[in-house]
Amino acid sequence: MNLVLLSADDFSTPGCAVIRDQRRGDHIRNIHAAKPGDQLKIGLLNGRMGHATVAHVDTTEIIFTEIALTQSPPPPLPLTLLLGLPRPKMLKRILQTVATLGVKRIYLINSYRVEKSYWQTPWLTPEAIHQQLILGLEQGGDTLLPEVTLIKRFKPFVEDELPALIKDSQALVAHPYTDQSCPTQITDRLTLAVGPEGGFIPYEINLLQACGFESVSLGERIMRVETAVPFLLGRLFH
Repeated sequence: MNLVLLSADDFSTPGCAVIRDQRRGDHIRNIHAAKPGDQLKIGLLNGRMGHATVAHVDTTEIIFTEIALTQSPPPPLPLTLLLGLPRPKMLKRILQTVATLGVKRIYLINSYRVEKSYWQTPWLTPEAIHQQLILGLEQGGDTLLPEVTLIKRFKPFVEDELPALIKDSQALVAHPYTDQSCPTQITDRLTLAVGPEGGFIPYEINLLQACGFESVSLGERIMRVETAVPFLLGRLFH
């Protein structure tokens, strides 16, 4: 936790915040080893960042005072990520990773190689998604919560919604079976599609290309989705 992320519910008064949940409390007590008088880096969810003074620590609550939110959060990546729904265990890691890296618009989409059972996982509840995004923001030192949209029908989404979504942006789909190399140092808006394990099938690639996507390759190595996503973001934007 590189940032203690507060919500509006944590504030007892405008200048005083109280943390009572076990996860954040244990981290502050055991990892930061915070004691009264210490200053910690804090942020307000979907707001600004700054510092606060630890006024009280015990086994049930931690009180912050002298809260100064003076800094803007890091700028988000100019990216919309379309991601074939990964396996549930992988989904948790990927949501944390993309939140850490500054992705703010995420579409989890169905495709031929997405197993139907994945859509039944409890990790797709709004509460579970929110939890993983918060962990990613705390790691990255960010406050702006990403927006996650679930898309269970591939073809209607691509044909009916995606043209408007990619308007005024470059659109790329990661595809290992193309000779076109992935570009670098993108500065304009980008929509990036990444398939599930095994990738998009040719029919889906054709639909995306007809919609305006360009297929790009990461090279000869075939990566797992959890590896390919941060690799792509690092290559595209840094």
